[in-house]
Amino acid sequence: MAGYEIGDGLIAVGAGLAVGLAGIGAGLGEKDVGAAAVGAITEDMSLFGKCIVLIVLPETIVIFGLVIAFMLLFVGIS
Repeated sequence: MAGYEIGDGLIAVGAGLAVGLAGIGAGLGEKDVGAAAVGAITEDMSLFGKCIVLIVLPETIVIFGLVIAFMLLFVGIS
């Protein structure tokens, strides 16, 4: 092999799981929030700004997962 160990592969799998599972969770959360926001905006257009904030909120979880993945890949555990 080219100098890779099993720990390197497990770190890559962990990074992939961190981003993937965070993305799935955010998608499931955003599904319900988005549907409710569209219904609220349909009834009252003045709620648009508040609804956009509520729609963006679950996406921060994916950013946290991406930060964890970068920490695993580039900082690593020695």
